[in-house]
Amino acid sequence: MTGTDAAGMDCGIRAVQEAMRRAFLARDRARGLHATLVWLVEEVGELAEAVNKGDTRLAMEEIADIIAWTLSIANLLGVDACEALLAKYGKELGIREPGG
Repeated sequence: MTGTDAAGMDCGIRAVQEAMRRAFLARDRARGLHATLVWLVEEVGELAEAVNKGDTRLAMEEIADIIAWTLSIANLLGVDACEALLAKYGKELGIREPGG
């Protein structure tokens, strides 16, 4: 299943998730799901601090961290993040899977 937007462009999330899987899955498994989730929650707190400070540069870094940790959790759970996004928001946003 390949995630595409209405213009037929690759959603990119699947490729990033696969790269995260290759780079970090062994480390994520060793850390465990709960500890990985704790890291994600910590990054959300750091994003809140950046937003409260009005620091857009720092907010960008924290958003990247949140996406990375979310993809690590998705990999630990065996969830295709692109598929999950399209299932939840695809219709509303006019984004669909090919043939869907």
